[in-house]
Amino acid sequence: MQQRTELRKAGLKVTLPRLKILEILEGAKQRHLSAEDIYKDLLQAGEDIGLATVYRVLTQFEAAGLVTRHNFEGGHSVFELDDGDHHDHMVCVETGEVVEFVNHEIERLQHAIAEEYGFELLDHSLVLYVKQKDSGEDPDDS
Repeated sequence: MQQRTELRKAGLKVTLPRLKILEILEGAKQRHLSAEDIYKDLLQAGEDIGLATVYRVLTQFEAAGLVTRHNFEGGHSVFELDDGDHHDHMVCVETGEVVEFVNHEIERLQHAIAEEYGFELLDHSLVLYVKQKDSGEDPDDS
């Protein structure tokens, strides 16, 4: 079972709550889940794992490098599996939808800016807060 291997590689003991939470993260349609989202999925699956355990396991996964925590939407934490590939995020302020993207020009500029100020860029997190453009014409344009 792949989940067992991932837990062992991360230095974590294989337990039922850890396995179930990892399965939910791996099988989720949306990549960014809150602890409450995971807890609801566990309840729907008939699992007897409490919300406090979900938080504790997610914190352990974060410390082990299995997940990344993001504080989108006014500090509300969401978690995504850390697959090692860097990407940035756009968060729709109206719907909460999270869009992942990679833009090589943005990456190049960030490195150039750090270098301009005498630094080496080691890591970064970029979140753009967006909203859908209105599809209708602006009445002021007439």
